[in-house]
Amino acid sequence: MIIVCQRLLKNTKISGITLFPFIFLRKTEDRQNKVLIDHEKIHLRQQLELLIIPFYIWYLSEYYIKYLKYKDWTMAYRNISFEREAFANEENPDYLKKRKRWRFRFYL
Repeated sequence: MIIVCQRLLKNTKISGITLFPFIFLRKTEDRQNKVLIDHEKIHLRQQLELLIIPFYIWYLSEYYIKYLKYKDWTMAYRNISFEREAFANEENPDYLKKRKRWRFRFYL
């Protein structure tokens, strides 16, 4: 895991984004945000499980399907299975130690 504070995110609402093996953060102080870092670490694990490129294909496909359903980009984003798993477990520091493979499937 490599954490990078990126000016490209400066003028966005995005606090962090994971593009294996990097976690890009909007603010330098977010390096200390344990919940955000744990959320992004869950995405790193998901990306590894799906061999990275298929993760992005699945993620974007699911996003567009959810967008067609909800007609709202925030609702679409929050209902992607990968995001649902990450949001549900971001405050559990031991989650990745106990997490079973392909766990995101239970959030479909």
